[in-house]
Amino acid sequence: MEKRINLLPAEGSWYKANLHCHTTVSDGRLTPEEVKKAYKEQGYQVVAFTDHKKYVQHLELSDSEFVALAGVEVDMNEIRPGKERIRTRMYHLNFYDTNPEEMPERKAQYCAADYWNHDSAYVNSYIKKMAKLGFIACYNHPYWSMHTVDEYLPLEGLFAMEIYNHGCELDGLYGYTPQAYEEMLRAGKKIFCLAADDNHNGYPFGHPLCDSFGGFTMICAEELTYGSIVRSLQEGSFYSSMGPEIRALYIENGNLIIKTSPVRKIYVNMRGKNCYKEVSREGDTLTEAKFALTGSEGYIRVTVKDSHARFANTNAYFLDTLPGFCG
Repeated sequence: MEKRINLLPAEGSWYKANLHCHTTVSDGRLTPEEVKKAYKEQGYQVVAFTDHKKYVQHLELSDSEFVALAGVEVDMNEIRPGKERIRTRMYHLNFYDTNPEEMPERKAQYCAADYWNHDSAYVNSYIKKMAKLGFIACYNHPYWSMHTVDEYLPLEGLFAMEIYNHGCELDGLYGYTPQAYEEMLRAGKKIFCLAADDNHNGYPFGHPLCDSFGGFTMICAEELTYGSIVRSLQEGSFYSSMGPEIRALYIENGNLIIKTSPVRKIYVNMRGKNCYKEVSREGDTLTEAKFALTGSEGYIRVTVKDSHARFANTNAYFLDTLPGFCG
């Protein structure tokens, strides 16, 4: 009998995180302290502070109920910033510091990329340089960046990319980009996907265009500490969401078992164009689905959609790398 394979952890605690945030350190409207207060009030336990080209640790904000991740967002543009910025292609990447206690001054010096260099070879060299300093890299909002698949497929050394960016969704209804993630996976890129706010807080809380509290990542960790949260990110022990919960995901006896909060649709995407799916009747909802796996899927990733048209996504799981899977 096949041993149960937990794709999402069955043990540990779940923590709600915003992994893309701007404050008054760069072009946000709220101070880091105000961001912490607002997000804690909304049930978040983790915020990554990723101000533009300014690496500030904010470790003083961490406490027993909240972890402030040290990070930075860098950009590498097609041309120098100016009046044509709105038509300028640009790589935006978030870098999360896995060990902020090491080399803080050196890190602050290295966190300003050459903003006019829009070349994938240069971007890859920059990712390698940051990795040596202890950072892990996430590729942000591909649609907003005006990139084609030929521009993001060459990227190397990424641990994740954004599948949903709430600020971009408000900007132009282009925040949800599952096709870009799928193209990466089909090309063999084994990376994870995040959902985040990218909040600048130009509008007050409660306003329809407020860019806070719309996209989040649920992280399963042993404890609410900096090191534990970072390890879970590196291991892929998380899923991304706009609202729905994915409460369990495992393989047992050749079947994929999915348990969720009430949703309308549960889909399993894979390397080919076919999907496994369960869809509720009008007015009903689903909280569970089971699909028999053949082993020919290549990879699997779960997408659910609730009655408010909000999505949640798991990372992709490549079946040939799953210990104990014998499909």
